[in-house]
Amino acid sequence: MTDWTSGYVADIGYTYGYYKELNPIRGELAFLASGLAFPKISSACELGFGQGISANIHAAGSVTDWYGTDFNPSQTAFAKELAQTSGAKAHLYDDAFTEFVARTDLPEFDYIGLHGIWSWISDENRESLVNFIKQKLKVGGVLYISYNTFPGWAAFAPIRKLMTEYSDVLAVQGQGTVHRVNEAVDFVDRLLATNPNYLKSNPVIAERVKNLKDQDRNYLAHEYFNRDWLPMHFADLVEKISAAKVQYACSAHYADHVDSINLTPDQQTFLSAIPDTVFRENARDFMTNQQFRRDYFVKGARRLDPKSQADRLRALRVILVRDRSEITLKANGSLGEAVMNEAIYVPILDVINDHRVHSFHQIELAIASHGIGFFQLVQALMLLEATGCISCAQDDALVQKSKPQTDRLNSYFIKQAHVGSDFNYLASPVTGGGIAINRFSQLFLAGFQQGKKTADELALAVWAILVGQGQKIIKDGAILEETDDNIAEIKRQAEAFLEKQVKIYKNLRIVV
Repeated sequence: MTDWTSGYVADIGYTYGYYKELNPIRGELAFLASGLAFPKISSACELGFGQGISANIHAAGSVTDWYGTDFNPSQTAFAKELAQTSGAKAHLYDDAFTEFVARTDLPEFDYIGLHGIWSWISDENRESLVNFIKQKLKVGGVLYISYNTFPGWAAFAPIRKLMTEYSDVLAVQGQGTVHRVNEAVDFVDRLLATNPNYLKSNPVIAERVKNLKDQDRNYLAHEYFNRDWLPMHFADLVEKISAAKVQYACSAHYADHVDSINLTPDQQTFLSAIPDTVFRENARDFMTNQQFRRDYFVKGARRLDPKSQADRLRALRVILVRDRSEITLKANGSLGEAVMNEAIYVPILDVINDHRVHSFHQIELAIASHGIGFFQLVQALMLLEATGCISCAQDDALVQKSKPQTDRLNSYFIKQAHVGSDFNYLASPVTGGGIAINRFSQLFLAGFQQGKKTADELALAVWAILVGQGQKIIKDGAILEETDDNIAEIKRQAEAFLEKQVKIYKNLRIVV
């Protein structure tokens, strides 16, 4: 009998995660900051879309034709349901990669995205993906690919191997993947408790294994327990995909573009003396102990002259997506936590604090008296995006066209919030992507749109939903048993929703 799973975990579904790096709209800033032209995106494809949350949010938030495949039919069925709900142009299949490559009804794509999947598939499937990219990515098109990498995985890779072998050899079979994952994690924990020499040589392993205990078991199963699991040096990845005629463009992780939070001055000087881009990135990964790379590649890079670069950057638009009181002006890089310069960031935040869309040029003019150079502004905005404070925004005409689609998709997600908390993102037609909104805020949105405008009204409406499901609030690790305590806590959150969040959701066009 043929195993259609090809060694991939398929008896439990992947998590309902959203990954902003897959949103083509945000790619233009990274390209322009690197001096490269970015194509207009009219057709896009996500390979290995999991539950399809990202693919559907990006399809609903744009007028782009989206395609994609995920070999798991259960996940694809759910993803297709979302697509039918939004009415967006999303064409989703349950083909294996070898089958998807052979399809004759696919267009060429301006953008192809793979999030994580590269690390979890066989060499045969990797070869199929490279062939697909070669055949279907347009000249000038962009490839986004994220993957586990070395040296960051070097110490933990043997632990992962030990867990999967325990799962295959010693775990109780017939009780499902989650049970085997629990047994394997417990085994490794007990092994490390004996203080083996491996732990003495790799002390960071203790904390990583400790973190495993608190992670979602479905996530762990898909992250660590597939038959194929291969972290890859950046140079090896480049060599593998070179047959697709793509070349490295830049990092898709915006914090990587800010050297000062990732590299010491000596490290920056050392790297600047390396002329070869690929070798320089490999060396940089050792300095940052890189574990997970998020990279953009392009088929035919076009370098812009300085004026064209600056003109296109000035036309880009952003929107503040967090309340000012929640912004700490701190950023995390490979060197640890860094404090952002108030003299630069406070004037920028003052300008965009109305939570409206602003072009880079509008911000530049508004802060002119503060002596902030234009490329200082660009780097600051990239770091604000990396910390989740702002998002890139698309043209108003595209916002209007995509809003009916995001409204329908968001209505679906909010209905699901009445029974659980699987979906913690809603789609914004302004950003063309997902905005993190937890279950209670989604329920408050539902009540707000039904005419409930006070914290008391919203709290009582949400409490009625929880009572109907036999649920209570957990605060500071303890269950609130009394009705008054539950309502008081919900009201506190509702007050914050009305004071801080509604204005943001209105400007993101999430509120219907």
